Amino acid sequence: MADIGAAAADDIIDKLRTAVKENRVQDEQGARALLAKSLAETMGSMDSDKAFDPLAPTVILVVGVNGVGKTTSIGKLASLYAKQGKKVILAAADTFRAAAIDQLQIWADRAGVPLVRQQENSDPGAVVFDAVKAAKARGADVLICDTAGRLQNKKNLMEELRKIGRIIEREYPEAHRESFLVLDATTGQNALSQAAAFKEITQVTGVILTKLDGTAKGGIVVPIRNEMNLPVLYVCVGEGINDIEPFDAQEFARGLFHS
Repeated sequence: MADIGAAAADDIIDKLRTAVKENRVQDEQGARALLAKSLAETMGSMDSDKAFDPLAPTVILVVGVNGVGKTTSIGKLASLYAKQGKKVILAAADTFRAAAIDQLQIWADRAGVPLVRQQENSDPGAVVFDAVKAAKARGADVLICDTAGRLQNKKNLMEELRKIGRIIEREYPEAHRESFLVLDATTGQNALSQAAAFKEITQVTGVILTKLDGTAKGGIVVPIRNEMNLPVLYVCVGEGINDIEPFDAQEFARGLFHS
């Protein structure tokens, strides 16, 4: 019901059977506690004890299909890092989707951070080039770049991201590189195919899971961890600019099984 998926559910149940025998558990409450603990350990095994903290300078490319909350997540990330005392700049490199630039401008204003932008349908590489120049000139700690979300033509998107990567490599070689994939928790197993597609296109380093406050419990993160080998870094749990938090494996597991 949590949309973990058949393969991942089978794996979890196999481990639970073993744990129940080893711990001689004989009641449902004990089994649920073991289940949550086992899942938390599995989910947390890819994470450090501390939440993700971008080193200065860092360039973060944010990728994902349109409609998953990519632009909103960028605004929330910008606000989060700004409140941590980091100097943040945004780059509106999704020049393909109508109104994407204006939407990102609204979130930049809310977060109180500058946005580097050009006109709709301009070259995304040129936007990133300008943003890198601005980040270096202003001594920014974090540069967050929005990117196009059109998966229907993976070749174009791949070339676009490669070009952006070359620009960053050439103009900002000292920067740390991250690529965050935004996935909608309510899309269920479709998120797995999106993760596979974007992992093929770009070097995804972590996942942001949105709309976790909806009806879905976000069980899709389990196969994303196990099959895609991708850590979930942040979850979004509302519409407000502060409704983003580091992923907590234990809290997630407890919520999933009501432990």
